[in-house]
Amino acid sequence: MKEFDYIIIGGGCAGLSLAYELEINGKLKDKTLAIIEPRKEYKRDKTWSFWKVFDHNFEDCVIKSWNNFTVNSSESSQELTSKNFPYQSIDSGKFYEKINSKLSFNPNINFFKNLNEINSENSIIFNSVFKGKLDKSELWQHFQGVEIETSKNIFDDEILNLMDFNCDQKNDVHFFYTLPFKKNRALIETTWLSNLEDQSLMDYDLQLENYIKNNLGIKNYKINFTEKGAIPLFYPSFKNDNRNINIGSAGGMTRLSTGYTFLNIQEHSKYIVQNINKIEKIKTFNLGKKYQFLDKVFLRVLERYPEKMPKIFFDMFKTSSNTVIKFLSNKSNIFEDLNIISKMPKIIFIKALFN
Repeated sequence: MKEFDYIIIGGGCAGLSLAYELEINGKLKDKTLAIIEPRKEYKRDKTWSFWKVFDHNFEDCVIKSWNNFTVNSSESSQELTSKNFPYQSIDSGKFYEKINSKLSFNPNINFFKNLNEINSENSIIFNSVFKGKLDKSELWQHFQGVEIETSKNIFDDEILNLMDFNCDQKNDVHFFYTLPFKKNRALIETTWLSNLEDQSLMDYDLQLENYIKNNLGIKNYKINFTEKGAIPLFYPSFKNDNRNINIGSAGGMTRLSTGYTFLNIQEHSKYIVQNINKIEKIKTFNLGKKYQFLDKVFLRVLERYPEKMPKIFFDMFKTSSNTVIKFLSNKSNIFEDLNIISKMPKIIFIKALFN
């Protein structure tokens, strides 16, 4: 069987981002790469959204950028502006097309359906696939969204609704968000922070139908696109070794308190490519011990006091929008961290810290 210098297991966001970064930096001119991906075809299946806190390679895949956003509780709403860090949404279909088109010109890059089709014994492996069975009793961010289109202009496409907690919480944490791509087209998503054992939380179709009708007041629309997923809000238990490197969510690139992953994947890909010639000796890339610690405490509070989380999230945004965005995007300094912490309810966070 054929051997390759590098193998990427999983041709999704993380795997293709790394392959693209290797290719555009000329690292595959005299090296071979195998990408293991079982899907038969690439098509739009996700929408990746984030605060643009640094430049990335996929500006031409952005559906829409916003500088204004709202956060809603059951009692009030606040509108915020961030001119420095726009919120962006990536069309995964355009992302796949851009990368696969670029990779197709290099004969050193090959796709396979299964790892057992090639000899991996001497390869450096980058793995983006979770191994083993994931624990449904752990905390997850699970969601379903629909992109709807209306015959009339209904949405203000200059402002997105980031979190709307004015919905049934069912003793967990639940919110909707609305991304208006055009005045008559928007992605509306129902999102839960909970375990995956309670099936009563997963009537997503009904949740979306009721929210669109009752909260947004939209009776007539068509659905152009549906997406669904679940992001583990816990770090994978398996470790890297010098020839097997985990990437994407499998490599700890998901910010546990937010679920944001896309830009972290881009940073990790650049780090790997910059160090590819000494990849077996470099330190494991992570999002920072500070954020790992703060997220651990935050999620402990979320699990113990889910009824308090809508107010906690709402109050977090009462600080400067740039401060909270940098904090949520792993770019905050100690003074900004303290500013965020000062908005949190002290007693329950202290309890979570020491217990």
